[in-house]
Amino acid sequence: MPRRPRIHLPDQPLHIVQRGHNRDAFFFAENDYLAYREWLGEALKATGCLLHAYVQMTNHVHLLLTPPTPEAVSALMISLGRRYVQYINKTYRRTGTLWDSRYKSSLVQADVYLLLCQRYIELNPVRAGTVDDPANYRWSSYRANGLHTKRGQVLNKHIKTPGNAPSSPPPTR
Repeated sequence: MPRRPRIHLPDQPLHIVQRGHNRDAFFFAENDYLAYREWLGEALKATGCLLHAYVQMTNHVHLLLTPPTPEAVSALMISLGRRYVQYINKTYRRTGTLWDSRYKSSLVQADVYLLLCQRYIELNPVRAGTVDDPANYRWSSYRANGLHTKRGQVLNKHIKTPGNAPSSPPPTR
């Protein structure tokens, strides 16, 4: 049975969720989170997508972003996924996929649901019992949105890490 086509509209926010295969973890160490976040920043810049909120949990990721074109989301997820899977497979000497299936995406009504979706994403670690206060969770946009930026501001400039994440997968031994 063929896959149903995705609906991506230009300048229409999307809530994207990507889960680990069998709901297994795909972030194992701090450098994994940093690498993903750095490559996310590069993919955002390359595709022109605007990031509003994100959270990196051990076994899934939520992104709230607005693409400039319908093709930008697929390009972003393909670029990010390829780099990250190669990095994990080489680093941890494993093979195969990390992802449960294709990423899930849902259109978000900007004027009605955008801030609710942002709150849902940023409070995910609290609901999961990972932390009591989202300000204590490093792998989320909560600090940028809740503590440092104006409401509705785009996070693209905040996603770039200070360069301590690997710029390419480490060489195999």
